[in-house]
Amino acid sequence: MTQHVSTEPYEGPAGGWGSVRSVETRLLREERIATGNAVLLRQNKPGGYSCVSCSWAKPREPHPFEYCENGAKATAWEITRKRLPLEFFETHTITELRGWSDHDLEAAGRLTHPMRLDRAQDRWVPISWEDAFREIGAELRGMDPKRTVFYASGRASLETSYMYGLFARIYGHNNLPDSSNMCHESTSVALPQAIGAPVGTVTLDDFHVTGCILSFGQNVGTNSPRMLHPLQEASRRGVPVITFNPLKERGWERFTNPQSPVEMLTGGETRISSQYHQVRAGGDIAAIAGVCKALIEADDTAMAAGRRPLLDHAFIAQHTQGLEAFAGWCRSQDWAELERWSGLTQQAMRDAASIYGAAPSAMAIYGMGLTQHKKGVESIRMLVNLLLLRGNIGKPGAGILPVRGHSNVQGQRTVGITEKPSLVPLDRLAEQYGFEPPREAGLNTVEACEAILEGRVQAFLGLGGNFIRAVPDTVRMEAAWPRIRLTVQVATKLNRSHLVNGEVAYLLPCRGRIEEDVQASGPQFVSCEDTMTSIHASLGKVEPASPDLLSEPAIVAGLAKATLAPNPKLPWDEWVADYGRIRDAIEATYPDMFKDYNRRVHEPGGFPRPLPARKREWKTETGKANFLVPSGLRADLATELDDPEILQLVTLRSNDQFNTTVYGYEDRFRGISGTREVVLMNQADAGRLGLRNGDRVSLTTAVEGEAERRVDGLQVVFYDIPKGAIGGYYPECNPLIPLWHYAEGSKVPAAKAVPVRVGRSAAAG
Repeated sequence: MTQHVSTEPYEGPAGGWGSVRSVETRLLREERIATGNAVLLRQNKPGGYSCVSCSWAKPREPHPFEYCENGAKATAWEITRKRLPLEFFETHTITELRGWSDHDLEAAGRLTHPMRLDRAQDRWVPISWEDAFREIGAELRGMDPKRTVFYASGRASLETSYMYGLFARIYGHNNLPDSSNMCHESTSVALPQAIGAPVGTVTLDDFHVTGCILSFGQNVGTNSPRMLHPLQEASRRGVPVITFNPLKERGWERFTNPQSPVEMLTGGETRISSQYHQVRAGGDIAAIAGVCKALIEADDTAMAAGRRPLLDHAFIAQHTQGLEAFAGWCRSQDWAELERWSGLTQQAMRDAASIYGAAPSAMAIYGMGLTQHKKGVESIRMLVNLLLLRGNIGKPGAGILPVRGHSNVQGQRTVGITEKPSLVPLDRLAEQYGFEPPREAGLNTVEACEAILEGRVQAFLGLGGNFIRAVPDTVRMEAAWPRIRLTVQVATKLNRSHLVNGEVAYLLPCRGRIEEDVQASGPQFVSCEDTMTSIHASLGKVEPASPDLLSEPAIVAGLAKATLAPNPKLPWDEWVADYGRIRDAIEATYPDMFKDYNRRVHEPGGFPRPLPARKREWKTETGKANFLVPSGLRADLATELDDPEILQLVTLRSNDQFNTTVYGYEDRFRGISGTREVVLMNQADAGRLGLRNGDRVSLTTAVEGEAERRVDGLQVVFYDIPKGAIGGYYPECNPLIPLWHYAEGSKVPAAKAVPVRVGRSAAAG
């Protein structure tokens, strides 16, 4: 379908009528305009279903419309009336479908029947569930378990995730990469080192009493729009909101609340950020260091003059270690270097420090703008340092808040989807199920990709997601993929990963979370963990897209039974018949976190799992919260190359997208319509390179001695982005990211810091 291309600046706020029109347009396209709005009224509410997109918290007292624009699009996308019947695959070959866009593949509709790859016909052909399980099980039984990979996307329920991780370990491996490896693994590494917890400490209640909000590298208007409600309330109370982000993102600027009839009728807006600092891409360590330096020096001056100190010395003495080394490092930093690498003026950093230093409490919010850098782990530890200086962890209105993406990506880790055996109670599992769990570390996402490139992976099982599009080095990965013997994909819709297959391949369609799930004991519900560690029930009531669909727990059980030896301690059939039995098993494995699971899961607002750091109990090696000194100010390869011809690519989502799912071609807040083939450039950089607005260019990864990585045919769009940085859409720009270009310590792909050269497009002649 030909799209009208427009790149005109958008002047409206986040939310408002633009959001309402976008939702209704999507419901209309999915043929759900009459019933879709009724379904949305149950989203993120007690007795309803958890959103299938982001994992933002569900309040105890929900709004009448407890969903955002992107959450509504995700729901419409799943409950669409469009279907892919078997006739579709009789008509379209896999080779033909590879020429379709990501949007068009998923927009075609819901999968309806299990299928097997027929290489001779170049098509997916139908297969019964019984035969699919039997054939997959036979393949897996003939393989070395340690040469297989069980990937999980971030939307599988806690019940499904527990079963999937157990299946993998009984089969014989810890190769359980998930989407967290590509986004917040830097969080899971940094926070335990600093505060002894792998997740954030902020709750929704903290927003009501906080005295200051700091945000780093997070796009609230696109990635977690429901957070705009507590942000709006805080701003109206006069709470300063200080934002550090390379791009001006509309959600952090101003918001019109679609829940407010007055605002909608009058066009009223709320200013969100009181300070907005366009930090250099990858300049967060330097920016935070500048704020810390200003704060520490002001405290030094106050203490010398006998005035009230700015640092919380009582908290620091009782609860932390390492301040002396960290403070000494901050004092030694040169302001000229801090300005150079942060992209901010000394005065801007001092202004932020002044506001933060006067606040009785403060919370720090961050996203992948911090995690997806070479020094992503250090960036997060620096943010913890800033909070510790004023005792802003473990008290009301304070804490650190990594904003997770996919709806249950955090919960999956809680119940065992991890390649790290140290994070799983293996001895308890061994006693519970009578087997010896594998103890060696498994493969994370980057390591799984490396193994695939080297031909060491015999089987890949994907529990949801679009792995081949989500990972770096897309071209190399697609070329290596057919060498895998067996690929199995569990999905609701068709995507690129279903068109690049192993020698033997299966496509297993599942029911969606919003759909009714009736098993032998009656209607079932599942549960999810939100970004603030609360566990919620999720009950679907929409009629399934096809009577031939199975639930995710039923599919995992079917695969496990066909692969593993019989074990009377593994009641797969009983679990599928009654998901409450799975929750009982989870509680037995994790008794402290899931006490009274089946009862508490229905509590309004969910029940939080215990987090010692919220009570200032530090489960670190030192027994205290740790100030940790960074290795330097430069965060990325692009700055280390120190070549003015090399620009730093920051990959972005549009507000018509969630992860690899592209709902449409309207990036309303950035004023881009009808295309995703764009590169956002600072006008001065473009002029220096002899480029004009609208020119067609190519991007080439600036790495010598390797095969060329190139994306061609991108349209230059002048944009308010710091000099030296450019922006391009994910996943279209993933071919430019070398697999080895990742965060130190976490191996999260450094997708916010790809060194590239810009050249004239071959398509432009």
